[in-house]
Amino acid sequence: MAESKKTSITVKADDDNLMTVTSAIEEAIQGIDISPKTEMHINMSVEELFVNICHYAYEGKEGEAVVDIEVTDDPLTLFITFKDSGTPYDPLAKDDPDVTLSAQERQIGGLGIFLVKKMMDDVIYRYENGQNILTIKKILR
Repeated sequence: MAESKKTSITVKADDDNLMTVTSAIEEAIQGIDISPKTEMHINMSVEELFVNICHYAYEGKEGEAVVDIEVTDDPLTLFITFKDSGTPYDPLAKDDPDVTLSAQERQIGGLGIFLVKKMMDDVIYRYENGQNILTIKKILR
């Protein structure tokens, strides 16, 4: 039977709380043997998504971010769900940037979420009950 380990934290949507979020995720996957590359992909994705909430969700006003962390077995998978009550925004609706163009030729924005989509096994967005809900999935083994 598949096991699941869940935790959830709520923090003020402020860059200063990134360490709190990453520490909670590190604690959730503590003891699991994952590659440095996988760990880097998780950390980069979490930073991108959390900082986006901090900078854009509440348009300069204060707000909160909820981060749900779940580790499931069979296959060993990490799910991280970011929730905010800010302006509705689906980052997956935007076209991926054309990375064949030079930095000067490319449209500004979108590169971070593009990288998250490349580094994670799945990225899912929905807007529900007044909340942006974005889940990233990474198979750990």
